[in-house]
Amino acid sequence: MFLDFETFRIDFDRRQLFRGGEEVRLSPKALQLLQLLIEAGPNALSKSQILDRVWPSTFVADSNLASVVNELRRALDDDANAPRYIRTVDAFGYAFCGTPLSKPPASQAGTVARLVWDNGEACLFAGRNIIGRDVTAAVRIDDRTISPHHAVVVITESRATIEDMQSKNGTFHEGVRVEGTVDLADGDVMEVGSVRIVYHEISTLSTATLYRR
Repeated sequence: MFLDFETFRIDFDRRQLFRGGEEVRLSPKALQLLQLLIEAGPNALSKSQILDRVWPSTFVADSNLASVVNELRRALDDDANAPRYIRTVDAFGYAFCGTPLSKPPASQAGTVARLVWDNGEACLFAGRNIIGRDVTAAVRIDDRTISPHHAVVVITESRATIEDMQSKNGTFHEGVRVEGTVDLADGDVMEVGSVRIVYHEISTLSTATLYRR
């Protein structure tokens, strides 16, 4: 899933930003912040809302957020005094003020759930969603404890399940190793390799519930 704005394209599934045909390198936190602001735009998000999403269950200073915002602006060639993409809302927070050429991902039909982990999140769709380190994985997590094709989340009209794909380090659901097919419910916690992931149905996803189990 991707979104275009002016000369930029952000690929939410592969967590990459492109300008023309060239990748623009961003830290995981900067990519996560850009996605968050795009999804909320043109509405502004408060600093506390952003901190809850980008640094869940972690105390960080406002300077950390300012640093990531500055990273985004440098990558987008944006100017804080005459913003084209990231607008500062004085004494409140930030907003995305660009003009998307396609709908933000949260508004696109087909997204039925998300996986959220410490350094990012990914959309899930009806059908098979492979989690792994390989670039072809629907949910790509670049971590050495994760196999190229590690696990698969299958979503149908009636249920969502997870299954290990004979991974090296295993898949765990609520602390129990996954053997066969295991049903998923909103808020369930999984470990894929050493990465802790939370499953959220799109209808119930909120900043208040992320990593609050």
